[in-house]
Amino acid sequence: MSQAQGIRVGRIIGIPIYIDFSWVLVFGLISIGLSGYFGSLHPAWGSSRSIAVGVGTTLLFFASVVFHELSHSVVAQQVYKIKVLSITLFIFGGLARISREPSKAIQEFNIAIAGPLASGFLAAVFYGVTVWTAPDSMIGSLSAYLYQSNKILAIFNLLPGFPLDGGRIFRAVVWGLTKDFMRATQAAGASGRLIAFTMIVAGVGMVFNKEWFSGVLAPLGIAADSLSGVWLGLIGWYLLNAAQASVAQVTIRGALAGLRASDVMSQEVPTIPANMSLEEYSNEVLRTGRRVHIVTMGDRLVGLMNVAALNQIPRDEWNMNSVQAVMVPRDKIIWAAPEEPLQRLLERLMSADVNQMPVVSHGTDGSAHIVGIVSRDAILRVIQTRSELGAALSNR
Repeated sequence: MSQAQGIRVGRIIGIPIYIDFSWVLVFGLISIGLSGYFGSLHPAWGSSRSIAVGVGTTLLFFASVVFHELSHSVVAQQVYKIKVLSITLFIFGGLARISREPSKAIQEFNIAIAGPLASGFLAAVFYGVTVWTAPDSMIGSLSAYLYQSNKILAIFNLLPGFPLDGGRIFRAVVWGLTKDFMRATQAAGASGRLIAFTMIVAGVGMVFNKEWFSGVLAPLGIAADSLSGVWLGLIGWYLLNAAQASVAQVTIRGALAGLRASDVMSQEVPTIPANMSLEEYSNEVLRTGRRVHIVTMGDRLVGLMNVAALNQIPRDEWNMNSVQAVMVPRDKIIWAAPEEPLQRLLERLMSADVNQMPVVSHGTDGSAHIVGIVSRDAILRVIQTRSELGAALSNR
């Protein structure tokens, strides 16, 4: 449900690509590290060639991550018609945001397995390049590193814990066997937490006892040094938080199951005239505590006004501007239908970064009537109440 954050750098097959702010720092650190690695591996290259190969390898590594995420996206969007909202590169890899969860276990399995298969394919391609090029050449050295990194990426993502691809594969299997999506997600989340704790412990162990871990990790081509231990511990910490968040999302999904916009909407729809000044509107907000109003001109609805729009105007200009000048025009208002599922409505509220949404009922004659307003706070209160009630019932 989280929104895409970061810097938008382009669009591939219609999917916006973002880079998280942390990625910029990591890109620089990896480039410097790889430049030093290639420099020590090939002293005859000189600093310029080492830097060029280091930066090039880093770019191709993150391109590999994009390819990995695009494989998920192609299967989701082209095969199962699940819209992919964005792909974001961040400090530990990539994340594809989809508009909804798969509706069947087989869909979950096929979407999840696409990522490791894509990384395995790239590993095979780069291995083939190393076979046909000299080991001390720039292309040969670059390809050898990318072969290893994509192989590790494929293996790592197959670990059976959320939010890794292996965790989604595990969830799909449990989902298919039990026919219970929530139970399957809880199992995958528990597995994810176990894997995360293991990585954190291993990371700490690599820092303080790297000799023992060197023998264990050497067959995988992973260096057991203090820096690798710190990275492993940080990745484990990230996976732990992500696993807990995935279970929380399932709790939200369960709490909102069967509820629609009409169940939680407020039927009191406050209206204000379009010619009201912003000063008068601020007084109305302070008097009633309501943060959103329908704007009318006579009997006609013309827009939506809220506190966020008011705060965009300097305080000393409130007397000189009317509500109509700064309101959200009618044709740009995001509506909800009374029968819209509450989970989908919450996702739309968060995606649009708005706190309230009018609920509109359409008549058989084509007319539209605002019958209520749903707020994000009202939905969160429902989640909290249902979760507390569920915990109380389970403890009986």
